[in-house]
Amino acid sequence: MANIKSQKKRVLTNEKARQRNNAVKAELRTAIRSVNSAVKSADKESAGTALTAASRKLDKAVSKGVIHKNNAANRKSAIARKVGSL
Repeated sequence: MANIKSQKKRVLTNEKARQRNNAVKAELRTAIRSVNSAVKSADKESAGTALTAASRKLDKAVSKGVIHKNNAANRKSAIARKVGSL
């Protein structure tokens, strides 16, 4: 552990940010998994709504700085392609 007071504070805030980022990433994985399961069951309507929700979550993660915008674009493109193939 650091001896400098400001660094002690940074350690605490970094841990909070890490926890928050992990929670957001877990939500993204769940959203994308729901799109994939809807595509697998060939349910076009639920796949569309899941795609919309997942896209919103990806955009939100980009705006919060959790993932890079190109990463989100690639993921959105991949799930949109799957939904479009129905």
